[in-house]
Amino acid sequence: MDWLALSVTIRLACATTGILFVLGLPLAYWLSRTRWSGRFLVESVVALPLVLPPTVLGFYLLVALGPRSPLGSWIVSLTGQRLPFTFAGMLVGSVLGNVPFAIRPFVAAFSNVDQRIVEASWCLGVSRWATFWRVTIPLAKQGLLAGVILTFAHALGEFGVVLMLGGNIPGVTRTLSISIYDDVQSLNYESATRTSLLLLVVSFVVLCVTQRLTRRGWPA
Repeated sequence: MDWLALSVTIRLACATTGILFVLGLPLAYWLSRTRWSGRFLVESVVALPLVLPPTVLGFYLLVALGPRSPLGSWIVSLTGQRLPFTFAGMLVGSVLGNVPFAIRPFVAAFSNVDQRIVEASWCLGVSRWATFWRVTIPLAKQGLLAGVILTFAHALGEFGVVLMLGGNIPGVTRTLSISIYDDVQSLNYESATRTSLLLLVVSFVVLCVTQRLTRRGWPA
């Protein structure tokens, strides 16, 4: 087992999940409530990583964040560092690649909240902000938790995007999925088997938990 790769993978998955939780909640709530006719465009952008090959997404991000692009040169002038082939750059790719795995469950969770309960809270004089945190979030907690777990698990096995944008730098951007690829390339099937088994078990457990959380009638 490549323990350095495991450490990088866990850091990446935790950071990706945290960022998508913070940024995804308001977007998901808006998508679940808006009646804007162009909503399907936003939903299509959110779902795009599901059908777009990860290497394609990684390639475009590599070009967009490279030092020769307007965005990349601006980042270099602002921070003095390039994003490609760094942990931060890999994190950007992981966040964008995992958007649908967080946003879609969040939207489903908010959509299942009975709007009459929310409106009743408003009628009782509770502000919209307080209602969101005291009423909407608790009622949607199971779906939100499912989205968080699904995002974390998918980020653990991310390969194409992180390889394109982060490369394969031990202790910096080398993740477990890249470690498996390297082991297979070097014919070290024993190590590849152990690491693959770990990811397989984690994926299975996550699917079981997600199915349990999202199943209708699951007790609070």
